[in-house]
Amino acid sequence: MIPYSSQPECSNERSRILIVEDEAIIALNIKGSLNALGYTTIGVASTGEKAIELALEQLPDLILMDIMLEGDMDGIETAEKINKEYCIPVIYITAYADEETLSRAKITEPFGYIIKPFEDRELSLTIEMALYKHRAECALKENRRWLKTTFNSIGDAVITTDKYGQIKSVNKTASLMLGCSAEYLFAKKFSSEVDMVEPTSFKHLNILDDFANNKENTLQIDDATLKTKNKLIPVSVNISGIKDRKTTIGTVIVLRDISQLKQSEAALKNSLKQLRHTFDETVASLAIMSEKRDPYTSGHQQRVAELACRIAIKLQMSVEDIHCIKIAGILHDVGKFSIPAEILSKPTKLTDIEMSLVKTHPEVGYEILKEISFPWPVAKIVLQHHERIDGSGYPTGLSGNNILLEARIIAVADVVEAMSSHRPYRPALGFEKATDEIIRGRGTHYEPNVVDACIAVIKDDKFSFDQ
Repeated sequence: MIPYSSQPECSNERSRILIVEDEAIIALNIKGSLNALGYTTIGVASTGEKAIELALEQLPDLILMDIMLEGDMDGIETAEKINKEYCIPVIYITAYADEETLSRAKITEPFGYIIKPFEDRELSLTIEMALYKHRAECALKENRRWLKTTFNSIGDAVITTDKYGQIKSVNKTASLMLGCSAEYLFAKKFSSEVDMVEPTSFKHLNILDDFANNKENTLQIDDATLKTKNKLIPVSVNISGIKDRKTTIGTVIVLRDISQLKQSEAALKNSLKQLRHTFDETVASLAIMSEKRDPYTSGHQQRVAELACRIAIKLQMSVEDIHCIKIAGILHDVGKFSIPAEILSKPTKLTDIEMSLVKTHPEVGYEILKEISFPWPVAKIVLQHHERIDGSGYPTGLSGNNILLEARIIAVADVVEAMSSHRPYRPALGFEKATDEIIRGRGTHYEPNVVDACIAVIKDDKFSFDQ
C-alpha cells in the first residue's frame, strides 16, 4: 500500500498551473492572482488546440479552463482530450452556469467549477481543494494498481464475497481453478459457483455457512475437494471475515491446490511401505541366518513372534507396539549365533558349563542389535526376554516393571512355543502342558495379564502354529 499524505511531496515546490482563457485581459488578471497566491503559471492558451499542446509539453499540476474558447473546440472538449492522455485536474472557469453546460462539464469529471467573476480567495480555495483531491485520487489509484498486481500474483485462489455470499472479486488463480472469468463470476452466489465437497464421501460442504456458525473470525479446512466442470482438485480452505467495527461485511476465501502435496504424501507413504518391507525382510534374513545353525528349532523365532503379536492384539496394544514385538520376537534368539551348533542340537541334557554358555545368548543378541537404529527398544527386549517378574530369570535378574512389557510378552510366547514344539532332547509336549506351565508361573515367573491374554488366544481364538 502507498501511504497518502495531504501535504505536497516538497513543501517548497510551487504548483504549476496552465491557464486556458480566450480573453487576454481576464487571462492576465488570473495570472496575476495566481502569482500573488504563490502559484507558478506555466503558460496561457486561448484555443483548445494550443491548450492541448501546452498540457502535453508542460504537464501542469492543474488547468484553469474557460469553457467558451476560440476555435473549433470549447473547454469541455479540450479537457476531455487532455484527460485521455494524462490525469491532470481541471477547474472550469466560466460565466455560463446553465444546466446543459453543467451536464456536459460533469462528464469530464472536473475538480472544480468557478463562475466569473470570482475572488482570489475563492480561486485559492478551489485550487487547493482540487490539488488535494487529485493527490488523494492518485494515491488511491496507485494503491489499487499495487493491490491488483499483488492480488493477481498470488499463487493461491483468492475469492472475496459480500455479507450475502455474492462474489465481489477473484484473482487470476481463482479464475483458472474455477474455469470461469472474473467478469462471469462477479455478483454470482459463491455457493452456486464454487462446489466444495468432502474428499472421501463427496458430501457437499457449505463452507460459508460453517464460517458464519464459527465463533472465530476464521475457518480452516485442511482437506477438501473442489469440483469443477472438468476435474476434482484437492484443496485446503482458509476463510477470514472482513470486519467493519464489530460487523462482518464480507469474507476472503483462499483455496490452495494441494494436489502436489497429496502426490508427495502418497509417494512418501509408498516409500515408507517399501522401506518397512525391506526392513522386515532384512530382519527375517537375520533370524534365518541364526536358525541355520540349529535345524531343530527352525522357525522358532517366527512362531514366537506370531504368538506374541496375537497376545499384544488381545491386550489392545498400538499398531506400532505390535510391530515392535514382531521384530523383537523374530530376533529374540539371534544371540545363539555365537553358541556352538553341537550344543544347540545336543540330544541329551546339557552340562552346567553348556547351560551357562546358552544363557549368554540374550547378552550376545543385545550386543549384535544395540547399534542398529530401530525405532523401538528391540535390543533391550532381546536382552530381557528370559527375565522373570520375580527376579529369578537371567541375565541380570530384573523383576516386575523393570522388565519391558514387550519382553514379558515374548517370554510367555517363547515358553509356550518351546514346550509345544519338538526339541532334540524330547518330543513336543503340546499346548495343554505349555498352558499349564504358564498358568503355574502366573504372577511369579510370568506377567498375569499376559498369561491371561495368551490363554484367551489359544483357547478362545483357537490359535495354532499350523495356521
